[in-house]
Amino acid sequence: MKNMLALSSICLAAAMFGLEISSVPVILPTLASVLHGDLQDAQWIMNAYTIACTTVLMGTGALADRYGRRRIFIASVLLFGVTSLICGLARSLAVLIVSRFLQGIGGGAMLICLIAVLSHQFQEGQERSRAFAAWGVVFGAGLGFGPIIGGLLANFIGWRWVFLAHVPLSLLTVALAFGSITESRDPLARRLDLAGIVTLALAVFGLSYFITQGPVLGFLSPLPLGAIITGAISFGLFVWVETAQPHPMFDFSVFRNKNFSGAIMGSIGMNFSFWPLMIYLPIYFQTGLGYGIITAGLSLLAYTLPTLVIPPFAEQFLRRHQPGVVIPFGLFTIGLGLIAMYAGSRATHTGWLTMLPGALLAGTGLGLTNTPVTNTTTGSVSSSRAGMASGIDMSARLITLAINIALMGLILQNGIQQYLSRELGNVPQLHALAGRLAAGPLAPADLNLLTTAAPLTPAALAHAALLHGISTVMLYGGISAWILAFASFSVFGVRRRAV
Repeated sequence: MKNMLALSSICLAAAMFGLEISSVPVILPTLASVLHGDLQDAQWIMNAYTIACTTVLMGTGALADRYGRRRIFIASVLLFGVTSLICGLARSLAVLIVSRFLQGIGGGAMLICLIAVLSHQFQEGQERSRAFAAWGVVFGAGLGFGPIIGGLLANFIGWRWVFLAHVPLSLLTVALAFGSITESRDPLARRLDLAGIVTLALAVFGLSYFITQGPVLGFLSPLPLGAIITGAISFGLFVWVETAQPHPMFDFSVFRNKNFSGAIMGSIGMNFSFWPLMIYLPIYFQTGLGYGIITAGLSLLAYTLPTLVIPPFAEQFLRRHQPGVVIPFGLFTIGLGLIAMYAGSRATHTGWLTMLPGALLAGTGLGLTNTPVTNTTTGSVSSSRAGMASGIDMSARLITLAINIALMGLILQNGIQQYLSRELGNVPQLHALAGRLAAGPLAPADLNLLTTAAPLTPAALAHAALLHGISTVMLYGGISAWILAFASFSVFGVRRRAV
């Protein structure tokens, strides 16, 4: 009974994190319209959260190992609830972006602790597999139903409730955690690695800022150039700091383990393909295809619902086959799905039906990859180092997610700009216009700039340009997933089992 309550608390926290990932993208076009933002603002609403998660991941793992995983888990859930309240009450984009950063601190800490708690609370083979499968199903439920839940909340009671809903859920999670989760620590844990935390955060922020703001300000202008130089120096310092101390929070020696390294390639692969595209699909459905927010949420279910159904099968697959087979196969399936979505987006009469086969394939691939990656990374080290292992895993995920949110946005905006330039020639402020179109429907004044002698009306031209840009993003995601599937398979170095 105690373990059931502990698993319920862990799964509820996982559901909240999953909901936060998949429900917010659906309301990005609404936020851009209501709070008067553009593509860069939409990117920062997401990246403020992911960068903050990355900032605290490794530090939280070290704190949890030292002061107690249950204690830090409860504190992080409470922080997530409070900051979700602040997000829901925000009245401007600036306040929302700052509060999203604070929410990301709570969310990142909560995620790393729940994985460490799960790994320590359930250590026996069969029980561990069932617990990880349950975690995967519930996390998948949050991800799978997030788009429609976000759409329903935004449509019927307002976008603020996409954030405010986490407040009562956080309180319930904490209530379940008390008395059920067994406290655990790493007896060899050392002091907090503040230098490593700061240098890693600066490295990720510098690269994200360069990719996001470079197209607007100019890649060689002082701020973007200073950001990328700062990021490069910070990353060099991070590597030096972590390799110079005897007990680092980011222990590079674990990469000598082929299973751990191959699984990390799986983490990176998911976030070069599936997850960042999640930010741009609502824009595709709402602005590109003209769907309402609820219809867009329903259309996204095919992309996310397989993450609810597949994890138990993935765990069975993992018990029968090596992770070096399961994880690369999952990445390959994600890539195949995104290539099929690319083909569907290029169809003569594109719509949710032409996207359905690819969306189902991509979601199935994610379900095959996600929980085996987590189980493999934490299972490749001793249970006392679960916090560190899960910290590296989630850092790899969120760092690549933050970078690819920005990179896919750049690809989208450039794709739109190239299409419009080909149709219209030189139009004033075309890059800025492409950025506004990438964030949501154009205002009448912007549509007037698209007046052309071509057969297409301004609205139809804007529609075609957006579809062209998003299809390019899908192609990028599919190719990236295939490249990283091959890299993961190579790193695992799979050998046939002896008969």
